[in-house]
Amino acid sequence: MSDAFGLQRCFILHRRPYTETSLILDVFSEEYGRVSILAKGARSKRSNLKGVLQPFTPLLLKWFGKGSMRTLKQAEPISLGIPLTGINLYSAMYINELIARVIESETAYPELFHDYLAALTELAQCTNPEPALRRFELALLSSLGYGVDFLHCAGTGEPVSDDMTYRYREQKGFIASVRKDNLTFLGNELVAISERRFLTKPQLQAAKRFTRMALKPYIGSKPLKSRELFIAIVPRK
Repeated sequence: MSDAFGLQRCFILHRRPYTETSLILDVFSEEYGRVSILAKGARSKRSNLKGVLQPFTPLLLKWFGKGSMRTLKQAEPISLGIPLTGINLYSAMYINELIARVIESETAYPELFHDYLAALTELAQCTNPEPALRRFELALLSSLGYGVDFLHCAGTGEPVSDDMTYRYREQKGFIASVRKDNLTFLGNELVAISERRFLTKPQLQAAKRFTRMALKPYIGSKPLKSRELFIAIVPRK
């Protein structure tokens, strides 16, 4: 990878200080996926990048170099940062950490990049972040190649029935069941997950149960910092 392809549309997922004046950026780019970039002198008093290299700001970046760490050559904002506050800001931080934890470095995910932008835009406008989070998690699973048929019973091949219960079996799908537990879902909940459209609170809760299960193998056992922070600041009802 080089800077031969010009400026790239990017978002900063995370940034951390490096030496007294520089930054290491974890960047999500449209054409190259996740990239680690050294921004030399970005923290110095004279740098014009001090207020530019921020998460949730649409950026055009150019970099160069070989190996796992590239070097920033040019940066300019496309627009003002996406306005995020309160619970929606912490939700966006969770999405950033999810991308940084799950997707492979320097692997293109152009559709996911647009799903990410859509999620941030929705979070900037909504009062309840849960639908946006579930839609992004499902988009992420799709980009990772996680395939499951929500609309048909894996045992019979018949379309799911709204009021019937189906049990999730990993690598197989959903099979009709008379039992009800954390692995079972109503047919209307599976349709809602498939369409990424949640009309009722139970449908939204079912989507959260499913994405937690499906993402667990990708996230691993190490807790997400953003999730721990969210739990610490948001009182339980």
